[in-house]
Amino acid sequence: MNRFVPFALALSILLPGCGGGTPQPAQAQPPLAGAAIGGPFTLVDGDGRTVTDKSFAGRYRIMYFGYTFCPDVCPVDMQNIGAGMKLLEKSDPAIAAKIVPVFVTVDPARDTPAVVKQFATAFYPRAIGLTGTERQVADAAAAYRVYYKKQPAPAGSTGYLVDHMRAAYLMSPDNKPIALLPSDQSGEAVAAEIRKWVN
Repeated sequence: MNRFVPFALALSILLPGCGGGTPQPAQAQPPLAGAAIGGPFTLVDGDGRTVTDKSFAGRYRIMYFGYTFCPDVCPVDMQNIGAGMKLLEKSDPAIAAKIVPVFVTVDPARDTPAVVKQFATAFYPRAIGLTGTERQVADAAAAYRVYYKKQPAPAGSTGYLVDHMRAAYLMSPDNKPIALLPSDQSGEAVAAEIRKWVN
């Protein structure tokens, strides 16, 4: 099983005003308002086209960093993100239309454009999978404060795991962080959190 940085604890230290109970719809500011999360990146999509942060200007994004060989966490989180988006398409189609789920690999050596496309769209048809060179992926992860580290392959094996932070960021149309989505819970929880901040 992968090991993850205790992100919630770190975030509570960086943003002490964000602790406590569940955010309410009447909140004046999103939980991640002012956090240094997000920034420029240049990656490649499933069709081999160059994609930058500016490619999503004017649209909300769900930014999730993981890898397709992840044995446990990533498939669960992507399933919940996809389920949340499908629920929104039924209950609030105008909201769903404003959001693009984006899966960014932290394992570019194995996750080719075709692989990330197949993985992302398996959970939600409009999801976009992104990959790139080792440097491009590292730069994107750094912009979003995402930790990851490739672990050595076990003796006699070529397979390996990648430790990485678990976080699904809801980003604004102007690339500002809004909230962490509860992708570890359920599609209903993801949809409910999105409704608080997208209208």
